[in-house]
Parts: sequence; C-alpha cells; structure tokens
Amino acid sequence: MSKIGVMICGHGSRSQAAVDEFAVLAEKLPEFLPPDWPVEYGYLEFANPLIRDGLDKLREQGCDHILAVPGMLFAAMHAKNDIPSVLNTYGATHDLKVQYGRELAVDPKMILAASERVSEAVDRANSEHGEVPLSETCLVVIGRGASDPDANSNVSKIARILWEGMGFGWCEVGYSGVTFPLVEPCLEHAARLGYKRIVVFPYFLFTGILIDRIYGFTDMVAEANPDIEFVKAGYLNDHPQVLATFAERVTEILDGQNVMNCSMCKYRAQVLGFEAEVGMPQESHHHHVEGQGANAPGSNVEDCKLCDTFCTGACRLDGGHDHHHDHSHDHSHAHSHDHGHAHSHDHGHDHHHPPYPHASHPLGPESVRKHMKQDDK
Repeated sequence: MSKIGVMICGHGSRSQAAVDEFAVLAEKLPEFLPPDWPVEYGYLEFANPLIRDGLDKLREQGCDHILAVPGMLFAAMHAKNDIPSVLNTYGATHDLKVQYGRELAVDPKMILAASERVSEAVDRANSEHGEVPLSETCLVVIGRGASDPDANSNVSKIARILWEGMGFGWCEVGYSGVTFPLVEPCLEHAARLGYKRIVVFPYFLFTGILIDRIYGFTDMVAEANPDIEFVKAGYLNDHPQVLATFAERVTEILDGQNVMNCSMCKYRAQVLGFEAEVGMPQESHHHHVEGQGANAPGSNVEDCKLCDTFCTGACRLDGGHDHHHDHSHDHSHAHSHDHGHAHSHDHGHDHHHPPYPHASHPLGPESVRKHMKQDDK
C-alpha cells in the first residue's frame, strides 16, 4: 500500500512575517485532512525550507505518493510552470509518484473568507467613525498582478462577486505589480468618484512586502485626499474557509477533479495580446534565489537605493532584478501537468521572463517612477 503525503508549495517571500504565516497555515491544515497523511511545505524562492526539502521530509516518513498543491490564489507562471517543473524533476529523480493539484481559484469558500475580511474592516470603521451605508462606499480590491491575463481577470471576478454580493456602491480593481493599474493610480481614480469612504482590500493570502506596498500607497493617497475615509481591510491569512479550500484541493486530486481551468491559458490559447507565448517551454526560473531569505535583493527597504519607507516596486523599472535573471545551468528533465507540455534540454543562457506587452503603460510599473529617490531617476 502506498503512503500518501501532502506537499504545500509556496512561492516564498523576502518577508519573515509572510514565511511565518505560511508555516502556520501548513501546521493547521492537517486538521482538515485524514490523520495518517503527513503534511509538509516548502518554497519556490527566497525562503527556507525549499520545496525539495519538504519532499525530502515526506520521503523520510515513508511517503511514496505525494499530493502536491500550489499555495497560491490563482494559476499564473509560478503555479503553471515553476512548481510543476520542480515537482516532476524531484519525482523522476527519486522514483516517486507526485500528483499536482490546482490553485485555490475562484471558489465560494474563498469568496466567503474575503467577504468576512471586508466586513470586519467595515464594522470597525462604522464603530470608530460612524456608519456609512455600503451603497455609499467604494470597494477597491487589490490583487497580486501577473504577466498572465487569465490570473489577473480572476481578481476582477472576485471583486465583482464581492461588489454585487455585498452591495457596495462601486468597485475598482488594482494590482500590486507587473500589470495595470497599480495601487496608487487605482486609488487615485477611486478618489475621484465622489465616495466618502473607500475600503481597500488586498486579496492576498499572507503579509509581506506587497502588503506593505498596498497599505503604503493607501496612506499616501489618503493623505492627499483628507476628505475621504480610507479603510484598510485585512488579507485572507489562515481563515478557516481558506484552510477548507486548501484541503479540498488536496483531496480532489484523488477524485480526478484537480484540473486547472485552461480555457484562457496563454500557453494553450492565443489570448489577446499574448499570442506569442503559446507553447512556451515550462520550467522553473528561480534557482538563483532559492533559500536566500533576508539576503535576497530587495529584502530591506532601509538598504534600498530606490525607495524610502516601503517597497514601491521601482526596482522593476529599467531592467530591475525582478525582470531579468542572469544565470547559467545545465539540466535535462521532462515534466507535464494539466497543460500537457513536456521537454528535455541542456542549455546555458540568461533567463528572463517574456516581456510583458504593456510594461510601459502609464498606470503600471512606470507610475512609481515619480517616487524614486532623486539621485536614482
């Protein structure tokens, strides 16, 4: 009989607080799963333990059948490419059965968790500053932002369901990086709509540099608009409905219900504006920052030459480290996941993600240029 082990694959963060929160989630997840299924976790980049470290622990416990899920809200490059590459390389190396599940995705349980985080913030604001009807309040939902339009569109879907379900007067959607509109231009737009209260909700799992960025820009826009009440909602964290969704993503693998929704995947379909990325090789681009933790570039705002009090994302401009990675490696591996791609290759070259087609959009990363320190413009 095979022994099942569960692997939660996180992205990793330069923030120790984010890593700690992810670990707490992994520690709580066994309560939602069969008692004889050990659960481990690991990260793709920056933080320790790495994904392969978690897999090592499961093997040491006698597990020969791994149910792995991405610890991510939506499926973009990390969930579609990087994590499957790591898992399948490890499985082939150790003759281990590894089955990969899907992301948390748009799910009624996730919507419920999100609505409760928003309601908590609204109730707190009503208690402290007086009640404002939801119909007279603007909701702003901030997502991670990716170079995958399918993942970005899911943030808009979450926002619409919250807007319509809760009865907010209006809703805007922004992103913390990569795409547009970024947080500041999104909030500046919302401030022009005439609402006296704006609720800013980061649709994120955990804290970290990007949460600091969202709240930092919220403070800046609030200071410029003193007549508007800006309310910061909390992120999802270890909400019980989030844990229940993670558990479902694990168990559904055995039922064959773990297929990602690929109908608008830019690697399979010619999505408007991303046609050239159909059939791209799917591999991990994160070897160079594995386990670096607080030593990784951008870990400390105090040492940053571009930002003052919080990470604005200015390092993404002009070929910053987030966009371009110089490293060489020789490897040969084959992997496949729900997209059905496989490849084997040996190469040494500079790795860099495909250029985002709207990188110069004025409401995207270029919008932070005005906040760069004068000496570095």
